[in-house]
Amino acid sequence: MCSNYKFPSKNQLRLLDVNVDQFDIELKNHVYPAYHAPIIMRNFDLDVAKFGMLPSWANDFKFSNHTYNARTETISEKPSFRHAWKFSKFCLVPIIEFYEPKYINGKSQWYTIRREDSQPFTVAGIYEDAIIRDSKVRSFSMLTINADRHPFMKQFHAPADEKRSIIVIPEQYRKDWLNADHEHAHEYFFEMQNEYVTYPRESPVNLQGSLL
Repeated sequence: MCSNYKFPSKNQLRLLDVNVDQFDIELKNHVYPAYHAPIIMRNFDLDVAKFGMLPSWANDFKFSNHTYNARTETISEKPSFRHAWKFSKFCLVPIIEFYEPKYINGKSQWYTIRREDSQPFTVAGIYEDAIIRDSKVRSFSMLTINADRHPFMKQFHAPADEKRSIIVIPEQYRKDWLNADHEHAHEYFFEMQNEYVTYPRESPVNLQGSLL
């Protein structure tokens, strides 16, 4: 699961081969559900969308607070996501770091997760366009997979909860994901590799992380 994250700076976004010259919108780079954030579209253009899917039948922007993640196992069936899934409306979510809770001595503590080399990365997303309260809005969700047995991601969330993970799309598959159809999307449901580190969120960003 991922309910909050930071997106890369302009200079960091350039490392993802996207054009940022026209991207002058002022956004809070720490993103929570219902916030606006950059997403990468099919032609590697940057766009801005609300974090949390807003289907066409939603009647309130607050709906985004409940649809920021989409389970791959049920995405084709859930009313919030099935239209976007049917029409393969895939995007990439650029991220520099994200945050997950880890339970230590029975208490939840937030941890930062980022690449060991501090480079930006891209996460599999799905987007939708809708008219909500007479306003056109584009929104997105991150896809997630089960992580109960993943050596890194299984350490997060409450002990009794199912472990979930976002899907990082490696550089060599980014264009493929953006142009994939839903029937073949499962080919890109990659598990996170061992290039990520974690440390308490209040720690300095240059603190060396640990995989476990």
